[in-house]
Amino acid sequence: MTVPVARTRGVVSARRHASPRRVMGRVLIAVATLVMLLPVVLFFYWLVLLSIRTDLVNNAFPPQFLPKSLTLDNYREVISQNKLLGDAWNSLVIAVSSTVIGLLLGVPAAYSIARWKQQRLALVILVARIIPAISYLVPWYIIFSRARLVDTYTALIVTHLIVSLPLVTWILIGFFEDLPPELEESARVDGCSLFGAFVRIAVPLVRPGIIAASIISFIFSWNNFIFSVVLSGSHTRVLPLAAYKLLSVGNFSWGQLTATAVLITLPVVLLSVFVQRYLVAGLTAGSVK
Repeated sequence: MTVPVARTRGVVSARRHASPRRVMGRVLIAVATLVMLLPVVLFFYWLVLLSIRTDLVNNAFPPQFLPKSLTLDNYREVISQNKLLGDAWNSLVIAVSSTVIGLLLGVPAAYSIARWKQQRLALVILVARIIPAISYLVPWYIIFSRARLVDTYTALIVTHLIVSLPLVTWILIGFFEDLPPELEESARVDGCSLFGAFVRIAVPLVRPGIIAASIISFIFSWNNFIFSVVLSGSHTRVLPLAAYKLLSVGNFSWGQLTATAVLITLPVVLLSVFVQRYLVAGLTAGSVK
């Protein structure tokens, strides 16, 4: 069957007219992305630049935006004098523990809500997610102080879990709701138990959502400051609190403060870069309520 020449020319002409529009659309998207990223890039550039310069250069006026008189002394001083390695270990233990426990409790809870439509439990989780984290602070301090758990890993892990668990559960509800129930029913017909179908079928299929929820929970715990400033002490001091201790009126150092901020931010940035593919897939595959 032959296609008329006029029709063929019309299709080619339409494609030629559509192509510049597509190019223009991509250009506009790229420009908009650069505009949105520019403040973030400039902020990190300035943060890193302050951390590798002396306080004399940092306090000069007008500010110097080009690298000059670079040094790593700020990093050496904050690591040696402020015991940042111990603080980093505390932050890692608390963040990993609260994330793992949140997943162990949140994944089954999300599956139960999605499959059996437990509206009351979903409402409780939603309310727990909406309530500001600072509202838990005074009750938690009273409870842990009477139980003599202030300045312990237990107190900080539990407080972080109260915020991260509803977040993890609410994210994963959408992922489990998107799974066809027929997949688990087929596994049950083939001899799988309910728990076996959950572990072998449902959980692997929502792995992108689990990874995304894990990263978000870890970042929240790693960066958390408000609970640590009240419930931690010399034995459980975390990195955000170490940066706060550098703020003083009499002896203020921009170099040491920004070096600490870089050390706090760097693990999260590296983690996001390495798991970027899973994070994007997780945040776009499911529906976050």
